[in-house]
Amino acid sequence: MQERLQKILAHAGIASRRHAEEMIKTGRVSVNGRIVTELGSKADPAEDVIKVNGKKLSSPQRHVYILLNKPKNVMATSSDPQGRPTVIEYVKRKVKERVYPVGRLDFGSEGLLILTNDGEFTKLMTTAGVIPKVYHVKVAGMPAERDLDRLRRGAYIDNERLAPCQIVSLKGGKNPWFEVTLHQGRNQQIRRMFQSTGHPVEKLRRIRIGFLEDEKLKPGEWRFLTEHEIAHFKREFKQ
Repeated sequence: MQERLQKILAHAGIASRRHAEEMIKTGRVSVNGRIVTELGSKADPAEDVIKVNGKKLSSPQRHVYILLNKPKNVMATSSDPQGRPTVIEYVKRKVKERVYPVGRLDFGSEGLLILTNDGEFTKLMTTAGVIPKVYHVKVAGMPAERDLDRLRRGAYIDNERLAPCQIVSLKGGKNPWFEVTLHQGRNQQIRRMFQSTGHPVEKLRRIRIGFLEDEKLKPGEWRFLTEHEIAHFKREFKQ
């Protein structure tokens, strides 16, 4: 049965669907000896010879779903041109499948991150506004309540309108902690939000993805998602 090429590559664990689209557009994929650059192109993985970078596509890998507690100062990417440590280094010894981080969690932040080789699952998890993510955030100094309300409503920052979010006080003092719930994932969004109030983030930790949390996982530790957790995500958040 014919399917879109980017879907075939994602199911084979080559890349996320978005990355697979870039590979196709840049001429890195061929079908039966012909380079294909059009995103609407289809192929039959059972009948056609599909190659990526000249290498024949192997049979689809089993899908793997991992929950990692990312330590601070680790890149949430599969590789880094500057040689900084990446999240893949924590799982590669025991996971033979090639997995990719789902979404982003910046270098200086820590907390829960999902890795998988299931492109459809990645697309579901990164659809804007679908899956809320909860963070514990420590900031330098106490922001004014009016500034927090501005962030809650959805502020304009760097000429971009951010979506409304929830901000709840966890601990007061000179350097208070807040619980922040986001429904979108802009680059360094929470850091930019609090920087705009004049109170930069000192610590940032993601503690929940949708319904999923795990207080037992220490920084650098990981586990496979259970079948129940995977089904829960697919059932609850599928559009």
